Amino acid sequence: MTAPSRDRDPAALRFAIINLVRIAGVGFIVLGLLMTQGRILAGAPDWIAYLLIANGLADTFVIPTLLIRKWRTPK
Repeated sequence: MTAPSRDRDPAALRFAIINLVRIAGVGFIVLGLLMTQGRILAGAPDWIAYLLIANGLADTFVIPTLLIRKWRTPK
């Protein structure tokens, strides 16, 4: 009987990275929305909140798609 390989599966690592990017994007969106409502960092300029929302939307929808295309297995 052979021992299982200790090498990590690169696909599992890539899957985890893609999901962490999505979760971080949702966090940025929530943080930006809370800032626009004045619930946190009420003295901060509004443009920072809108920048966080835009960054969160990109992290949630655009960046994972680009990573998936980059890491796709060639046919």
